[in-house]
Amino acid sequence: MKNKIDDLRNHLFETLEALKDKDEPMDLDRARAVADVARVIVESAKVEVDFLKTTGAVNGSGFLPEEVITPADRRLRVAGGK
Repeated sequence: MKNKIDDLRNHLFETLEALKDKDEPMDLDRARAVADVARVIVESAKVEVDFLKTTGAVNGSGFLPEEVITPADRRLRVAGGK
């Protein structure tokens, strides 16, 4: 999959930065459109997560990261493990 959740996050931050531009702020209708599309994408990702939980499947569309680092994993890495 080409677009990932990190890409969405980047687009949203770019939109926020464009809104804050004092010289040429982004049009509010355009910013709302970006936010609306992002909301739909996030909702579809939630449906995907629910589907994976319900079916026990392990492979999604690739929008969300496949590898999840848990707090326990993080502690191991900081402590010199893995």
